[in-house]
Amino acid sequence: MSASHAVVIGLSAVVVAIQDNEAVVLTVRPRDQLAGLPFGPFDPDGHRTFELALRAFVNDQTRFDLGYVEQLYTFGDKGRDAPLADMGSGAARVISVGYLGLTPSAVDTHAPDTAWASCWRFFPYEDWREGRPDALLAMEPALRAWAVTPDQLARARLLFAMDGATWNEDRVLERYELLYEAGLAPEAARDRGEPALPPPLAQALGEPMISDHRRILATGLSRLRGKMKYRPVVFELMPEAFTLSALQRAVEAVAGAPMHKQNFRRALERAGLVEGLGRVDSETGGRPAELFRFRREVLGTRAQSGLNLPLLRD
Repeated sequence: MSASHAVVIGLSAVVVAIQDNEAVVLTVRPRDQLAGLPFGPFDPDGHRTFELALRAFVNDQTRFDLGYVEQLYTFGDKGRDAPLADMGSGAARVISVGYLGLTPSAVDTHAPDTAWASCWRFFPYEDWREGRPDALLAMEPALRAWAVTPDQLARARLLFAMDGATWNEDRVLERYELLYEAGLAPEAARDRGEPALPPPLAQALGEPMISDHRRILATGLSRLRGKMKYRPVVFELMPEAFTLSALQRAVEAVAGAPMHKQNFRRALERAGLVEGLGRVDSETGGRPAELFRFRREVLGTRAQSGLNLPLLRD
């Protein structure tokens, strides 16, 4: 195969943690560019599996050892690598395999150009914990100006909860893809050679990332938000011992929505996923709270459900 037609398989990692009650993602900033996700090439001669390759280059770039990992999606659209996520090969086409990684601690990596960043820095309109985000108010006129057909208007209303539509927190990727299609995502202007959006609107739309890394991040957040409801993946973000309040705040941080406290605890009890440890956390700053653990042993004994999320809007 000639170099001009070569295909390189790249691996990208969406690594999520909870830090100060915020959902954060591990980012790298190669050669003074925009922030990106940890990424690197798959070497068929040197790597036995995609996952082992991913773990190796994430550790190399960030000094961070991945814990829970699952494959997300393969991104192969022609032109998706603009600007090219440098894989060190000069290849004309990059096929990217995205992974989601979860860790119970946003540890300092001590690696240059590496940082934990709030997920909502890239998607400010996704955080509804304090009510409808101001970012959506700034975006709505631009969305209406783009939606010149009934189908476009219906999609915008459904995805961005306009005109009384209900917000669906799981559809992070669909919202980003609509913004790209509408020319409103900063990456769309970059890739099409169009002028940048005015600062107030650009700020509401979120910070861009290199290549198509924000699309990959949106895919990871969609997967995580949806999967919490049918698999207990949220416990991969928790330490061995935690309070129920800390668990609720972690769920809210990922979902970007407030939970009903009593109903959340009833849902936990019904699911049988946690067990009291018989001791309390005296460092909460208030009344000591009981510590719990995730009953990981139940995963191998029965089909396991996730958490019913009792959103306050419900």
